[in-house]
Amino acid sequence: MTRQLLVTGGTGFIGSALVRALVRNGDRVRVLDDNSRGAPRRLGDVADAIEFVEADIRDAVAVRKAAAGVDCFVHLAYVNGTRYFYEQPELVLDIAIRGMLNVIDAARANGIRDLVLASSSEAYQTPPIIPTPEDVPLVVPNVLNPRYSYGGGKLACELMAINYGRTGFDRVTIFRPHNVYGPDMGHEHVLPQFVERACKLIDATPEGKVDFEIQGDGTQTRAFVHIDDFTEGLMTVIDKGKHLEIYHIGNPEEITIRDLVLKVFQTLGREANVITGPLTEGSTQRRCPDISKLAALGYVPRISIDAGLPPLVDWYARHRAGDASEG
Repeated sequence: MTRQLLVTGGTGFIGSALVRALVRNGDRVRVLDDNSRGAPRRLGDVADAIEFVEADIRDAVAVRKAAAGVDCFVHLAYVNGTRYFYEQPELVLDIAIRGMLNVIDAARANGIRDLVLASSSEAYQTPPIIPTPEDVPLVVPNVLNPRYSYGGGKLACELMAINYGRTGFDRVTIFRPHNVYGPDMGHEHVLPQFVERACKLIDATPEGKVDFEIQGDGTQTRAFVHIDDFTEGLMTVIDKGKHLEIYHIGNPEEITIRDLVLKVFQTLGREANVITGPLTEGSTQRRCPDISKLAALGYVPRISIDAGLPPLVDWYARHRAGDASEG
């Protein structure tokens, strides 16, 4: 039986990848997005196969109308990108809370009994266990630090989804992405910023090693998951995820920030002299997901950072922020 899904945030990096996968799967898809962070061009190859509703997730009437006739609600709309956590924390929280309430109200008004929510590894901030399972405590270490507007908003969304979802829903399931990357992911994220800064420094340094400053001593680690692997994991959650369960989607391949910088420069054909510096307050030393829960449903990430990073580096070397050729 063909499903009708509503995907909020569907012109974003993750949302557009999901929409394309759903279309390939034969599902009917409606997308709601105001394109403030997303880009309709990301859906160019499936634009004729979907319904598109241009609206703000905070517009309760628009969300309710968009949810009419839907079987499954996949809620991705949010403000992502570390820079925004610090610069616009009020906006981050406004979209988080109002958006989540509108989604729940729209689902109930339209009899939608299936809700899939995007959360984040930032909901637990500094993990007490590595690799990190889904049942670790969710923490906001310092309410005065605007960075936690993002993780705090995700934490609140999880609480609302779980507790509102105890009645009136057949299934509410949550997934936490872990450092998803790929070409056209958005300029405000760490990997694209590394690439674009590296390109500028290489332009200014024709010969020899290139000085490249980082936060911290470079031993901080992250575990990056390629967008293709991530989308396969998200489809697994949508197809097989259980009621009131949470799933980590990621790749447990851990890499230090220093090694990541060296790989970026290697792809660009140069060498870096990594210069360490102070670490921003609120940064996490290590992050790596335990994905055994989702693996039990059949998920297996296949793309290593060595295979997935070069296409991203190439894309951002050719599409730098502010470049007219980007669109």
